[in-house]
Amino acid sequence: MNYEPFDRIPVWYFGTWVETRERWKEEGLRELSDLESDTLMDPDWEQGQWKWYGLVNAHPIAEGASEVLEETETYRVFRDAMGKIIKKSTAGSSISQTLKYPLEPTRTSWEKFKTYLDPDTPSRRPDGWRQQAELLGRRTDRVIPLFGGSLFQWLRGWMGIENLSYLPYDDPVLLEEILDYITDYFMELFLPLTEYITFDFCYIFEDCCGKSGPLLSPEVYRKHFDGYYRKIIHAYRKAGINFMLLDSDGRIDALLPLWLDSGIDILFPMEVGTWKADPVRLRREHGKRLRMMGGINKHVIPKGEAAVRAELERLVPVVEEGGYIPLPDHRIPPDCSLDQFKEYIRIFRDVFNINSQTALSMRDRNDGLISSGNSITDGFT
Repeated sequence: MNYEPFDRIPVWYFGTWVETRERWKEEGLRELSDLESDTLMDPDWEQGQWKWYGLVNAHPIAEGASEVLEETETYRVFRDAMGKIIKKSTAGSSISQTLKYPLEPTRTSWEKFKTYLDPDTPSRRPDGWRQQAELLGRRTDRVIPLFGGSLFQWLRGWMGIENLSYLPYDDPVLLEEILDYITDYFMELFLPLTEYITFDFCYIFEDCCGKSGPLLSPEVYRKHFDGYYRKIIHAYRKAGINFMLLDSDGRIDALLPLWLDSGIDILFPMEVGTWKADPVRLRREHGKRLRMMGGINKHVIPKGEAAVRAELERLVPVVEEGGYIPLPDHRIPPDCSLDQFKEYIRIFRDVFNINSQTALSMRDRNDGLISSGNSITDGFT
């Protein structure tokens, strides 16, 4: 990502659907982690980051328990402790439907919801978190990202896209107060971790674009979000995190230059979709200030060697230039068999000239670290 000489790119992917894991187990895979040893993939870059390695809990915390309101053979409706009412399929993987959001676009509702985001809530950090953080900070056999927050997607999840879309116009002052609060909230929770861990990059989760473009206009972004991105990015950089990655699916073109101006370095997952996002084109348009992860059309993987090889070979010039790590552009769906995925990894290693012996020596080194008691994931959520 520094555009310096490198020995090889990592062999990564972005996980699977639940149904894919079930299919692969039926086809002989014991655990997903076995893929690493079976195919000489690199250690999972996501492992632990979504729950902050068990060191802190940044999600809203409310007293009480979830309550099931309705249940049928195909779905379940329940209300959580914050008052959010959700309809969730029990027939397979799908996006759940929110029937009622816990945060309404009013000051009264925000003052109540803000109590769920108290950074001093005792249960936010486990006992001994500093010792656990020191142990993680000594680990050198894998990439360690920091999930650094979300200024749009989490707010969208709390409030709903319709309410959030109206808020900049109906009550821009309230929107600014919310953004100001959650920016400081994330920094108060996460910056202490940087005292013990040198994170390789900061992962900012937004998912604010769909197949037709962003869910917020560039004008709204500039007016309300840009300043808070700059504030949080500056704080993380000052704490020693060199790279800022932003995660959004969908057609990101309209917001991409604004994110770069705010200080984002890496865009992910560069989802190909029906709009044909293309790392080659985007590098040509934005130059080396745009770094990328993703960009491989996951739907090509089951189509055979010729299709996979063609998909990968067109990316070789960008990989060689630097600042780009190719991997499938989202979770692997269940139309891909275990053998097809293993074949994809074989072709990937061949196209990008990843020497198996080099990977083996690295694997042996990593196994030595783990077997000697330096694994920090034992006992972590």
